[in-house]
Amino acid sequence: MINGKIQKLPSVRRLPTYLHKLMEMEKKGIALVSTTVLAEYMDTEPIGVRKDLEITGITGQPGVGYKTAELIAAIRGFLGWDNNYEAVLAGAGSLGRALMGYEGFEHYGLQIVAAFDSDPEKIGNYIFNRKIHDVRVLPEFCIEKKMHLGIICVPAAHAQPVADLMVDGGIKAIWSFANVALKVPEDVIVQREVIAGGLAVLSVKLAQRLSSELELAGTNEKQEICR
Repeated sequence: MINGKIQKLPSVRRLPTYLHKLMEMEKKGIALVSTTVLAEYMDTEPIGVRKDLEITGITGQPGVGYKTAELIAAIRGFLGWDNNYEAVLAGAGSLGRALMGYEGFEHYGLQIVAAFDSDPEKIGNYIFNRKIHDVRVLPEFCIEKKMHLGIICVPAAHAQPVADLMVDGGIKAIWSFANVALKVPEDVIVQREVIAGGLAVLSVKLAQRLSSELELAGTNEKQEICR
């Protein structure tokens, strides 16, 4: 599996958030944007914004900022979202349905063209105008349509067999929502999204916040008693 590290990965992860804000500004007719405005939106410092945007190759004008349209184009180009990628999705359950119904992908150059499942009750039906195919024909479909991107939304226990089918079909990049490490050839890219990871971070932060509030409440109570 390809494990090449991406330079400034935290900055790359923040670019879609910048892009969302910039697209909102463009719709409002705002032609110029400063790092100060973006910094306030991102709850960071202007220098951090400049460093994030530098990786796209664009530079702003001192005292002026960036042209909104040019900055949008630079971010989309850097992320490869100015191209259109067609993808197949395996797993037409709740998560798969949600991804197929997400209209925002069109802004990211991603189009899910077909879905696959092993459930006879789902095969042949349509979800958001996409036909659900038998997962067994996935390799044949991918080869015929020259697909390069696959999305896995099946339970962890079934993820590896599905990944194998995608590899057999010539898929070169897999976006996996299954919490399992997939074994694929060296020339296949895998991006794993662990939803529980984000929940874990949120839970720890919440626990710390509640603990601090309880500690503060206890301190205030002691002070009241001492009075």
